[in-house]
Amino acid sequence: MALILPIAASRRGACPSLDAPMQTGDGLLARLRIRGGRLTPAQLTRIAALAAEHGNGLVEITARGNLQVRGLTPASAAPFARAIEAVVTIERGLVVETPPLAGDDPTEIDDPRPLAASIRAAATLLSARLGPKVTVIVDGNGKLNLSPLKADIRLAAIGSGQWACSVGGRSDVILRNDALMITLRHLRQIADLGLAARATDLPGAAAKPHRAQSISPIGTLALRDQTATGIALPFGSSDHAALAALAEAATRHGITEFRLAPHHALLAIGAPPAFVAEAAALGFVTAPDDNRTRISACIGSDGCASGHIPARAVAAQLAPHLAPDTTLHVSGCVKGCAHPRRADVTLVGSADGYGLVIAGMAGDTPQALLHADQLESALAHRQG
Repeated sequence: MALILPIAASRRGACPSLDAPMQTGDGLLARLRIRGGRLTPAQLTRIAALAAEHGNGLVEITARGNLQVRGLTPASAAPFARAIEAVVTIERGLVVETPPLAGDDPTEIDDPRPLAASIRAAATLLSARLGPKVTVIVDGNGKLNLSPLKADIRLAAIGSGQWACSVGGRSDVILRNDALMITLRHLRQIADLGLAARATDLPGAAAKPHRAQSISPIGTLALRDQTATGIALPFGSSDHAALAALAEAATRHGITEFRLAPHHALLAIGAPPAFVAEAAALGFVTAPDDNRTRISACIGSDGCASGHIPARAVAAQLAPHLAPDTTLHVSGCVKGCAHPRRADVTLVGSADGYGLVIAGMAGDTPQALLHADQLESALAHRQG
């Protein structure tokens, strides 16, 4: 394992990892790229305990389905990393993502895992020349696919041995047997442009942004031999005690595997209804129509030096008042990290209060400035 070298949150292109945690308002944040995104309840229990022992006890699942731990210190980061590597296997190098149910999803066109493994292995030496955010998605195109997520290179199965290859906004149809060679060629082209380069910097890249309909992982999904039940951490965050209690409940109900998933979710393999009820009682999101699935919120002033408001606490306060067809973004500042897209209603923290943006982004000019006691009535008015 490499020496722990913290990075500043302000560094362009920075991406926190176990080896290079990022400085935030509540200490160092370490992101764990767990191999295969799979955890046993015992491993989840141990990670929760280590988060409390070495950090501030807050554990997050990101929008892309990575686990991260907050509140580490310069003194605790290295012992935490050593302890984590005794619990799970950490992936390093080029980020190559596959859907969480790859190989088990009866609706997928092709199993993406062999191709993903080939790309990961072949790019080992090349990865040192690529920026930490360069990402390859290899998608079998099943029900819980990764189409909503951005990627520098996206390979999606379309049938008959063919894959759609999208790079920098441009797409071609290629043969499965050519996919590895073509992917490596594009990665070399990105690497030749320097560590700050992305696929959008390649000559001929299209300027249009990637857009795809969001796919909810919440609820029960059929697998080839059993089921997966998706639950989510509210606003992507949980304290260590709730996570440990969830793992304990899983063990009691005979669950042997969790899978990390996009949209801040955990997929419990073979979960009975009684487990879902316990997860709901612990505060986790278990229903697809839960209002919290349509709210994005960063940690705000509770853990970010740029945050002016406790964004997640505000989000929890407003969740019961959200209309079924409304999306809400509560941002601690104008950067809008939790949701860098438009929302029906956006509340932006500032030194003067809460900026209200309708059908826009956190960085847009607010239509009104609100105080804390005006938030519920303003939301009701905008929805009515």
